[in-house]
Amino acid sequence: MSSTTQEITPLFQLDGKVAILTGASKGIGAAMARGLAEFGAKVVISSRKQEAVDTVAEELKSQGLEAIGIACHVGEAAQLQQLVDKTIEAFGRIDIIINNAATNPIFATLDQSDPAVFDKIMHVNVRAPFLLCNYAYPHLCKQGGSIINISSVEGMKPSTGLGLYSSSKSALIALTQSQAKEWGKDGIRSNVICPGLIKTKFSAALWQNEAILKHIESQLPAARMGRPNEMAGLAVFLASDAASYCTGSVFTADGGYLIAG
Repeated sequence: MSSTTQEITPLFQLDGKVAILTGASKGIGAAMARGLAEFGAKVVISSRKQEAVDTVAEELKSQGLEAIGIACHVGEAAQLQQLVDKTIEAFGRIDIIINNAATNPIFATLDQSDPAVFDKIMHVNVRAPFLLCNYAYPHLCKQGGSIINISSVEGMKPSTGLGLYSSSKSALIALTQSQAKEWGKDGIRSNVICPGLIKTKFSAALWQNEAILKHIESQLPAARMGRPNEMAGLAVFLASDAASYCTGSVFTADGGYLIAG
């Protein structure tokens, strides 16, 4: 092993770090939680149902990893505050926040979209990450930390029928960069990951439609949709000291969607 490798490898380790992940009972969130735990982090698995988060946490613990489950509906401010408080009670610190929870209850053009749906999407996709990070800010300030917001390529290249979702994900990118600019002085980094089409329950309406899936894959340089575990490595990197000079950055993992024709 070269001296260069010996110097770089420890930068990816997360030993002693505590991470909160929302929307982590399945899909991308669960894959990222596993990735962080395998690199040494103590992970807080959060989603709406206690049974669901306990299942993921118990699976990780059965493999010698450190994890707990804390149920939280991110649309409820009081529950977000409780998520922070319970994490501090359990582990005494917070180093990493991954805002992965999101909603998209509609596929419609903007003129056909109900204002109430707009409010719901913005409430979960933008307001919740804003609040969770603000509640965690006093704890992140103590030693610095990493915020990773999960946006979407839809926030950079909107598709017809996903206008409200795309708008919320674009707003999340701007929120990320504002956090990076304002909190850099506190040693807090904030970056955003924009996945493309990943095979999860959330995107099932797209990939379960064979015609839509074939069309999308025919346009992608990678010629296929992504898998949840393909997002985990990027999360580990951004959470770790290996990304110590990365803040306010937008990272895409989309199989080439943004450069497709």
